[in-house]
Amino acid sequence: MKILYSPASPYSAKVRMAARHTGLSVESEVVKTDDEPSLLIENNPLGKIPVLLQDGDSPVFDSRAIMQFLDRQSGGKLYPVDPAGRTQAEVLEALADGITDCLLAHVYERRFRPEEKIHQPWLDKQWSKVTRGLAWLEANPVSFTDGLTGGHIALAALTGYLELRFAGQWETFWPGHRAFITEFEARFPAYSEFKSRG
Repeated sequence: MKILYSPASPYSAKVRMAARHTGLSVESEVVKTDDEPSLLIENNPLGKIPVLLQDGDSPVFDSRAIMQFLDRQSGGKLYPVDPAGRTQAEVLEALADGITDCLLAHVYERRFRPEEKIHQPWLDKQWSKVTRGLAWLEANPVSFTDGLTGGHIALAALTGYLELRFAGQWETFWPGHRAFITEFEARFPAYSEFKSRG
């Protein structure tokens, strides 16, 4: 199996950490989505990463589908068997991914629009969702009672992206991120290898 990814992508970081955590044999290959390489387009018509390739089988995309696939392939190493625990992990992943969506919308608005066409109310709305999400995490500290889950991995990927693109702008909304990352790294020492870069 192989994951097509970008070093800056938090969704790529998420699935690559998950693959490592499950112990499955999964290679990684960097692709540039702007170039729309045939390897990417032929395996995901949306041209988005990450994509998981399988020899002789259909590709898997997007990141949440890959997470569920890796969980099944590993015999349940990413999500608790207990329904309540699994739901909690999946909701945490949804929150982390939702905040990430807002951050990426923020980045793309500034990156791809001419300065005179940047829509500040849109940026403000996305940022308000980010800060509400982070405040929710602060008010509801993350538990590791069920061990390391896909939800924790998604949240660690988000934290790495916040550090990469928004340093100094978010930390006061979620001071508890330091305790979370300390606990996460204790359970996943390879975290620094997978943090978003670029």
